[in-house]
Amino acid sequence: MEQLKSRIEAVLFVTAKVLQINEIAEILGEEPDMVEEALLELIMDYASREGALEIDDENGYILQVKQEHLDIVEKLCPVELRPPVLKTLTVIALKEPIRQSYLKDLRGSNAYDHVTELLEKGLISRNKDKNGRSFNIKTTAKFKEYFKLKGDVRSLVKTLNIDAGVKDEPNEKDLQTEVESVGENNE
Repeated sequence: MEQLKSRIEAVLFVTAKVLQINEIAEILGEEPDMVEEALLELIMDYASREGALEIDDENGYILQVKQEHLDIVEKLCPVELRPPVLKTLTVIALKEPIRQSYLKDLRGSNAYDHVTELLEKGLISRNKDKNGRSFNIKTTAKFKEYFKLKGDVRSLVKTLNIDAGVKDEPNEKDLQTEVESVGENNE
């Protein structure tokens, strides 16, 4: 069991993204039940040693730095976003989950490049929608950590008083105005 725990730890360290038990089992060529058992033990090991790392299991499993040490990470590894990418991220945060095809309609064809960059930085996640023709995109825990958000993004929208312009399916003009106002606040 100790060797399996070490191998799981290596997978979580190297991938640096949220993984499901089945994905870890596939990577390691192990049975999902064995991986789950070892993973639970590994989570307990991390929790008991009071170190700087933890395994978060909110939407899968990821090895990450504990909240109280994120200031060090931000100093050493700041996330740099160009204004157009930041605007795309803003739209995603305001409308999550948002279909990638709808995001492309709102932000243009460059949105595909922006999504790729945001995925690489771990700020968003992307999953196939029910019909399998597009992806649903939403922000991740890393997004909330980086922007120091507590609770959901909708509460932030209300706090910033920009909710008045956010509708379920805004037209392009409304959303463009919204994105520009939020982008100006971040520049």
